[in-house]
Amino acid sequence: MKVELAGWGGYPRRDCRVETPRDEDTLRGLVGAGGVVARGSGRAYGDSAIGTVTTIDMRRMNRMLSFDESSGRLVAEAGVILGDVIKAFLPRGWFPYVTPGTKFVTIGGAIAADVHGKNHHKEGSFGTFVDWIDIMGADGSVTRASRIEHANLFEFTLGGMGLTGLILRAAIRLKPVESAWIHEKAVLAPNLFEALAAFEAADDSTYSVAWIDCLARGDAVGRSIITTGEHAAAGLLPPDRRERPLQSPERVKWRMRFDAPAAALNSYTVRAFNAAYWLRGRFARGERLVDWDSFFYPLDAVLGWNRIYGRRGFVQFQCVLPLEASASGLTALLNATATAGQGSFLAVLKRLGEQKSPFSFPMAGYTLALDFPVNRETLHLLDRLDAITIDHGGRFYLAKDARLAAATLRRADPRAENFREMRRAAGLDVSFCSAQAERLKI
Repeated sequence: MKVELAGWGGYPRRDCRVETPRDEDTLRGLVGAGGVVARGSGRAYGDSAIGTVTTIDMRRMNRMLSFDESSGRLVAEAGVILGDVIKAFLPRGWFPYVTPGTKFVTIGGAIAADVHGKNHHKEGSFGTFVDWIDIMGADGSVTRASRIEHANLFEFTLGGMGLTGLILRAAIRLKPVESAWIHEKAVLAPNLFEALAAFEAADDSTYSVAWIDCLARGDAVGRSIITTGEHAAAGLLPPDRRERPLQSPERVKWRMRFDAPAAALNSYTVRAFNAAYWLRGRFARGERLVDWDSFFYPLDAVLGWNRIYGRRGFVQFQCVLPLEASASGLTALLNATATAGQGSFLAVLKRLGEQKSPFSFPMAGYTLALDFPVNRETLHLLDRLDAITIDHGGRFYLAKDARLAAATLRRADPRAENFREMRRAAGLDVSFCSAQAERLKI
């Protein structure tokens, strides 16, 4: 079946044949045709999960196969959604070690993007807790790759954006938790300097993240609300929650049922939102207990929130800057954004820890994510933000990319050429290719 596909940002769009297999024999036939890439829930923002010939929808390969209660090891097929893992295992006292900002991502997608969360500085990326992966190669054979066997394939698959083969199954580890609640603390930082100082002061916190006002200027550049969190111990819960510590109330969800008018999101509305959010943060600072869903997945409460950006869609800019260049680089990025007036109300800052990887995104430093509606001014601004990132030794997150140029990627990340050569040498470049891989020449 041929359909028009896009990522979560709705940009760019491309006609593509889509197949939804239920077994490995069907998958082998599809791989042999070439130009394929796997797709999970479609939560990659750009065109990384759109094949140049065929997109393979993996959501019907979604069984949880086994669980070891002594080690927390879950073996699951690639199409299993992270939210379903939480639904099944949180009542038993287990939670994912690492989660991105949505629970609707699949296990295969989380591995392909090597997603990170609010705890990368402390516990690393999703791949840190993957023990092995079953991968279907260009000839249809299946290889079990781990840090011990076929280690090169394993390491390149983490963050390889689905271009090293089809991820079929994986063994991942879950962490033991005593409750479904998070002990949250929020502090306000009036500028970027104090925001970074707050992150460093909270280095021992398991989770940390900041909303940042990307339109603030002058002495208020980088003003932020920094939130830290810890899994709450059952014994420290209020008496009414102690009896059932692993249960929390289900959140009310809203659905965005239409595409918002393009004119609704502009510098004035974003500036008003940011001012209101900052004011709200002044009253919300301090400590409190919040349920796991609200802490980790605030945007999941609005189903279809991407439609806020209208029919033309949106693009997300996400870079990471090395620690020594973060203050100057973030200042330059925020000043350029404020000057352009193309503000983002979904602006997120996180601290990342050290990570050695042949192609995964994180490195020690700070990552900034900004969402922008697609228009000519935005695309010009993003070119400017690219240049600032490169000048400060940063690189870009391919799971969020929708418009990088191949030359820009290589200037930021010399590992891209190594990744391309690995794919060529292994004969993977013809069989597995996404629209993003074609655009970036990887």
